[in-house]
Amino acid sequence: MRLHHFFEHVRRILIVATSLAACYAPLIAQWKSIGAFSSFSPVSKSSYEFVAAQGKVQISFLAEDVVRIRATNRSAFLPDQSVAVAQRDWMPVDVGVRELPAEIRLTSRQLVVVVKKNPIRLSFLDFLGNTITEDDSSKGMMWDGDEGRVWKMKPPDEYYYGLGEKAGRFARNDKSYSMWNSDVPAYGADTDPLYQSIPFFYGVRKGRAYGVFFDNTFWSSFEFGKEARDRYSFGALGGEINYYFFAGSKPQQVLSRFTELVGRMPLPPKWSLGYQQCRWSYTPESRVREIAKNFRDRNIPCDAIYLDIDYMEGYRIFTFNQKNFPQPKQLISDLARNGFKIVVIVDPGIKADSTYHAFQSGIKQNVFLTHPSGKLYLGKVWPGVCAFPDFSHPTARTWWGENFKVLIDAGVRGFWNDMNEPSVFDVPTKTVDLDVKHYDDGNWTPHVKNHNTYGMLMTQATYEGVRKLRPDERPFVLTRASYAGGWKYSSAWTGDNVSSWDHLAMALSMCLGISMSGQPFVGSDIGGFIGTPSGELMARWLQLGVFTPLMRAHSVINSINKEPWEFGTEFEQINRETIRLRYRFLPYIYTTMVRASQKGVPAMQPLVFAYPDDARFAENDTEFMFGDDVLVAPVLWPGMKERALQLPQGAWYDFWTNTRYEGGRSIKVDAPPDRLPLFVRAGAIIPMQASKNFVGEFPSRPVTLQVYPSTEGTSQFYDDDGISFQYEKGKYFKRKVEQTATPGRLSIKLSEAEGTYVPLRKTVLLAVVDVNSEPKQVRWNSQSLSRAKLNDVFAEQQGWAFDFEKKILFISIAESRETSTYEITWK
Repeated sequence: MRLHHFFEHVRRILIVATSLAACYAPLIAQWKSIGAFSSFSPVSKSSYEFVAAQGKVQISFLAEDVVRIRATNRSAFLPDQSVAVAQRDWMPVDVGVRELPAEIRLTSRQLVVVVKKNPIRLSFLDFLGNTITEDDSSKGMMWDGDEGRVWKMKPPDEYYYGLGEKAGRFARNDKSYSMWNSDVPAYGADTDPLYQSIPFFYGVRKGRAYGVFFDNTFWSSFEFGKEARDRYSFGALGGEINYYFFAGSKPQQVLSRFTELVGRMPLPPKWSLGYQQCRWSYTPESRVREIAKNFRDRNIPCDAIYLDIDYMEGYRIFTFNQKNFPQPKQLISDLARNGFKIVVIVDPGIKADSTYHAFQSGIKQNVFLTHPSGKLYLGKVWPGVCAFPDFSHPTARTWWGENFKVLIDAGVRGFWNDMNEPSVFDVPTKTVDLDVKHYDDGNWTPHVKNHNTYGMLMTQATYEGVRKLRPDERPFVLTRASYAGGWKYSSAWTGDNVSSWDHLAMALSMCLGISMSGQPFVGSDIGGFIGTPSGELMARWLQLGVFTPLMRAHSVINSINKEPWEFGTEFEQINRETIRLRYRFLPYIYTTMVRASQKGVPAMQPLVFAYPDDARFAENDTEFMFGDDVLVAPVLWPGMKERALQLPQGAWYDFWTNTRYEGGRSIKVDAPPDRLPLFVRAGAIIPMQASKNFVGEFPSRPVTLQVYPSTEGTSQFYDDDGISFQYEKGKYFKRKVEQTATPGRLSIKLSEAEGTYVPLRKTVLLAVVDVNSEPKQVRWNSQSLSRAKLNDVFAEQQGWAFDFEKKILFISIAESRETSTYEITWK
């Protein structure tokens, strides 16, 4: 977003939101209830349809703990379609049916749905008969014309989370929110809606969680006690009442089921987890080379450099500016030899220019959006007057993907999809006209239905097109706008933020909300896109960025340079070590992202997500877990030298000092400008590595398994080639690492490696922290290991060494795929 548009843009977005609400906000007297029960009949073994006075409801058990609710005030349901849902083939569920005079009960082994008859109201009970959630008795499901809404009871001690990208407080209680993808630069804590729509939320009460996914792509809204303290509601301006209920028990179970339904993130290329440097704009070519040289000369790790819109010829996508980037392939090749990957921005607007190849081919293949009359829709964005692809049409997605060939051939490795809300300049709505037609699976529906999915479908077209052109390499796609399930195709960031301490805190809260809503690959513009950060703010934001899956710095045009070395010698050194810390943790970060890909559990976890039984964490959005084992407490306020934080139950180690703390209490630790407060769960075994300049450098260096002693503990370590899809065919390296401790003895077991991938490293290094004295004996698979010098152990010589000062025991042994057991005794 360009500076001269910022404030005008914000004003117009507010006009759009107000206009939509005004157009559709009904008078109370216009709402009509679904009415009383009339009849019901089976649709399938796991599904039943209920007919009422003013509509019908279909209740379908997808699993023992997952139920879909469809309701309409029309005579028939709409075509059953969803761009979000990926899993449609569920095993049949045996559903018991019991009709009573006042209600009908549908029962699985884990869940009971009670249908009250007069009027129809739904309640969800667990298998013990406890109410999980229930419709509000006075409202329930109601319609005003095309607008449908559901009201449910809100217990006073229930908290609500999720809804994806929302600014402000992490807990959603006492607030209302809308879903309408909007380009809003310099947003504030109360700005809503923003760029992404993920209509999925949790209710958490007394440690128990449930989830609701309202799969409706029209402008929708959610209200959690703002209208009335004892109820919450959700609804949309069109379409059906169509929601999925996840009974769950704990938040992880709820999210695992939700992502099973809508799909999970594919495993990203490992380099995309390295540090990424962006600016509007690095131009010309010499400036890009200068940035890359500075990173290497200053020994600051970096994997990716971005090219914003000025790399293009007149902002025409799929082109290079011949003056500023006359030899893009040579540039990209030169940078690649030094470990850099180039990521380029790609917006959806295609300049309406009859001499422009993309516009010519798009017209020929009829892939652009049109008015109801059939006239081509045109809107103004960066290139000027543009046409917009209809990404809901498979032909348009194929056409779009094929156009990436020019970028792929030049060696571009990543693709940044921006302006895809879609954003349009100089119109009151700031988007495509609401009546413009979309193919929409052959239903030819208006933009008002397709608006929230436009960005997601653009990323689908990008991901699929790039994968087809480069089938042996995982695509990296980054998007600003998306919908539920969009993580199947892209990572995401929190849009055009501001260089302020408030936005630093908001970056964490927003990333947690997005992560908890299903998108694990998320980050913010480090340092703030708009404005000028102080050296301290930039340093603290980079520290947070170490543990956001996407670690990308970005800045607006005509702002100060914000590269890590631009804030003076002291902060350059701090920032260097901070980014190095990211690379040291990459084996753990990658292992955690693999789990997100396989199970849907995000890397960034709010404490209430990881520890829902602990009431202290209900509104804590200043600390978080990264994976299961690392607690991060970033400094979010200026001038701080100490950090107060809350530890979960159990024992925890300060990562920097290896001091052991008993959890379940609040503590205060030192937090000088060069330190990010980190704690590791006792019993964890963290895979780490020596820092490097880029992800693929020094592939033969050993991995260090850092052991945090406890009576018992289990962790995992995963690795593969980091770039191909061969892991899908079993070419990976995974092993479980266990520890057990008794007085005077510590046992560490590395399971036999799974998979066929053979790492290039030859050595495994174990580092056992908090060891108070030199061991009497160290044995490996019953073989006694010799004591060695520290430098020899670090040089990969077999043996063990004890660092008296740091109280760390190091053990070096040859890498093996076989089961390995280490016995360490002190008596």
